[in-house]
Amino acid sequence: MLDPDSHPASGLAGAVRRHPSGILLLAQLLAILAYPFSDESTVGRAFLGAIGTGVVLIALWAVRRTPALAWVAALIGVPAVLFSILEAVVPDQDWVVLTSALLHAPFYFYVSYGMIRYLFHDDRVTTDELYATGAAFTVVAWGFAYVFVACSVIWPGSFVGTEGKTSHEFFDMLFLSFTNLTSVGLSDILPVLGHARSLVMIEQVAGVLYVALVVARLVGLTVARQANRNG
Repeated sequence: MLDPDSHPASGLAGAVRRHPSGILLLAQLLAILAYPFSDESTVGRAFLGAIGTGVVLIALWAVRRTPALAWVAALIGVPAVLFSILEAVVPDQDWVVLTSALLHAPFYFYVSYGMIRYLFHDDRVTTDELYATGAAFTVVAWGFAYVFVACSVIWPGSFVGTEGKTSHEFFDMLFLSFTNLTSVGLSDILPVLGHARSLVMIEQVAGVLYVALVVARLVGLTVARQANRNG
């Protein structure tokens, strides 16, 4: 694969080509900050869901142009965008929420798989690969958030808040996912049923493995490159 840092370009298209992972990471973080402002707005929720999924599609297309990507975009990505909009219109329909979650979760996990493959594709560490380290982490958190949403629909009462709330919105599940994946333990939402606890434990293992495999490899490659320069 060509090094994104070695081909200068100008404008938005050039920025996407040089640092698509950085754009993805920025979009995910902006979505987190913007979500509370649009959570009560149907149009706002639909816009964030559709644009967020579209940004992930574009970023993955730029980072890993694999033959499977077209199929993922057609079979999972496009329906996920459509159900994001439908869910914003009828948020109280359980079948819509469940279908949306079952589409988004594998889509985001596929994105994280593609980005991790991008990180492991050679023995050089580019600027965009450093961005991809953070972007892949946020994408995994998004994927598990949708897994938790699906779990709460299939098994009502799977998660309980500190105030006794048992029905949680996506942003609540995203908050739980980030606190769980990072192992900071700050969430005020707890898994109480067996299936929910199993899924939470799987995410905890994924978070530990991510740090052990991905971050450690990048650090090792950086140290090795510096040693070669000094040698």
